[in-house]
Amino acid sequence: MKLCGIELKGNDAVLVVLEISEKGPKYIDLPTRKIALGESDNAVDVIRFQDEIATFFVSNNISKAAIKKRAKKGKFAGGPDTFKMEALIQVIPDLEVELVTPQALAAMEKKHDIIYPSSLKKYQEVAYLVGVWLFK
Repeated sequence: MKLCGIELKGNDAVLVVLEISEKGPKYIDLPTRKIALGESDNAVDVIRFQDEIATFFVSNNISKAAIKKRAKKGKFAGGPDTFKMEALIQVIPDLEVELVTPQALAAMEKKHDIIYPSSLKKYQEVAYLVGVWLFK
């Protein structure tokens, strides 16, 4: 089974795909590492984003995804585009989506010795943690 960890930053959905193996989560280095929303006020861009990300999940046989949850208000509140992207991902048919809090990720990171794959890009580290969290 393949899973996807997602971090929403600005207008990008940063993606990391993991596969269940006997040794734990196995990182799959795919050419698509992020998908951009584009202009969030433009319906064509919004539809294109959802089509592109849904196609990514289907073509890579991903059945479950987790998204790092963002604060709705306060100093570290997520931008409006990230909430739009989250909703577009949550309504993709046949995809189970979970939201994970930053606190849960920090606790998991403290409890387990997380080793990042060498082929993982620096900007994908949070998405990788989110994907590993799905293995809990």
